Amino acid sequence: MAEEGIKVIAQNKKARHDYFIEETYEAGIVLAGTEVKSIRLGRVNIRDSYANIRNGEVYLYNMHISPYEKGNIFNRDPVRTRKLLLNRREINKLTGYIQQKGYTLIPVRVYLKRGLVKIELAVARGKKTYDKRESIARRDAERAMARAFRERQKI
Repeated sequence: MAEEGIKVIAQNKKARHDYFIEETYEAGIVLAGTEVKSIRLGRVNIRDSYANIRNGEVYLYNMHISPYEKGNIFNRDPVRTRKLLLNRREINKLTGYIQQKGYTLIPVRVYLKRGLVKIELAVARGKKTYDKRESIARRDAERAMARAFRERQKI
């Protein structure tokens, strides 16, 4: 995903391992100034975070943004709840998804797009243990085939 003008800050690689990703949405985040500076330095962790819809608005929970070193009194709580900016139509669609059993909203990556902090939010369904094993086996088989193909190309 090497799109023009996008700098990826953080990715949630474990999300693709633990969930089936159905659909993704781009959302803005309501942040304080020192939080933006900290994110630009790459001091953000989205591994255990999730989103939920409350009162018709989407909120992000457990996203850890480390305090900015030079921010002193302007720093906020690192794991505070943050509001996500989406269109009403998108929020209604997401509400329909998460009312279905087994669906949740997971942040997949945080990036800068034209100077603004954006988050890619995925509608995801949890994988069972046997699904995870199947994914690992498929990935290993693809790696082995690619390795064998490279070896044949050298000869």
